[in-house]
Amino acid sequence: MNQKDVNIYEVTPRDGLQNEEQIISLADKIDLIHRLVACGYSDIEITSFVRPSWIPQLADGDKVAREILSFYSEENVNFWCLIPNRRGLERALDVGVKSVATFMSASESHNRKNLNRTCRESLSNLEEVIGISKDEGLQIRAYLSTAFGCPYEGDVAISQVLDYGTQLLALGADVLALGDTTGMGNPVLVEQIIAGFVSRGVSLDQLALHMHDTRGTALANILAGYQQGVRIFDGSTAGVGGCPYAPGAAGNVATEDLVNLMESMGAKTGVNLPRAAQTGAYLSTLLRKTLPGRYYRYQQGQAHKQKSA
Repeated sequence: MNQKDVNIYEVTPRDGLQNEEQIISLADKIDLIHRLVACGYSDIEITSFVRPSWIPQLADGDKVAREILSFYSEENVNFWCLIPNRRGLERALDVGVKSVATFMSASESHNRKNLNRTCRESLSNLEEVIGISKDEGLQIRAYLSTAFGCPYEGDVAISQVLDYGTQLLALGADVLALGDTTGMGNPVLVEQIIAGFVSRGVSLDQLALHMHDTRGTALANILAGYQQGVRIFDGSTAGVGGCPYAPGAAGNVATEDLVNLMESMGAKTGVNLPRAAQTGAYLSTLLRKTLPGRYYRYQQGQAHKQKSA
């Protein structure tokens, strides 16, 4: 097999922490990112340039990005930042960000809750943002949330997901990340949506899956995507995080659980699994609570048995 068969996109510093009430210090955020780099992740979403009043946890986004980008100026790691609009993009450019993620929803209700815009208005806004990003030579990832179901509307028409997704790619996004915002997806639906994009001429290397484990189906859905040919998957250390604008959106898939699944099937991720599990234990201590990820807790149990033997 190749040195890396699957790319794991780590979202802990942004998507993982954004829903936590406990405000994490700048120093602890920087320490966490250093630990993630040491695990071997080549793509890490480190913060967001949303308005601080929207998500207080990420109010220090400029400081996080500036410090990390200056420290790792020569490293082969892509540090991504989420941007909501042109103002967010300008902030990202000011600190030297090279990789940006945009976002909108596939359902009108969630898009209004999340962005206070219609989906059509979001597409118009992203046309400008993505266009400027392309002109600046940035890497662009476009999130399409509620692609597998909406907490307000229920099922979302597959045709609607395909329409918005292909439009985002046509605007210039390099990768389309399909978000299962409240864990409503199932393997059959994953297969149908991926097949739909392929039928519209979308390359599999342009698709990523961002699955939540709210109903315990994240790894099954990821496996379905893998079997369809998708090779980019998002994860959050120890399963921390969720969307503050979607009721019940807990449970990002735990990155180390995802890495364990892939590695156990023989798919190389480039991630040091024991170190990723240790980072899960560290994050659990930092947040002062047990997190939902399974593999890091399994490793803790094994270590405890060895000490007791």
